[in-house]
Amino acid sequence: MEVVELKVEMVCIHEKRLRKCLSKLKGIEKVEVDTNCQKVVVTGYTHKNKILKAIRRGGLKADFWSAQNELLNAYVSANYTNMRFNPFSFF
Repeated sequence: MEVVELKVEMVCIHEKRLRKCLSKLKGIEKVEVDTNCQKVVVTGYTHKNKILKAIRRGGLKADFWSAQNELLNAYVSANYTNMRFNPFSFF
């Protein structure tokens, strides 16, 4: 069994399209989607290149997940959650 992590550029409405593309492949056991991080984890017996190809054929932009994506998501989420805007602070 193989676990494939992918970065798929999508919003909530694309999740249905993604699941439909992956349902056509044989050997997929489980699909986990995190729309906030744009991360998809596919577990099954299908080769990772076939999974990537099926998602791209469905019209979604996808790549394999890398450690760089993990760092970027942590940086962005930390910066935006800690930001507070003060209308009286100009400098």
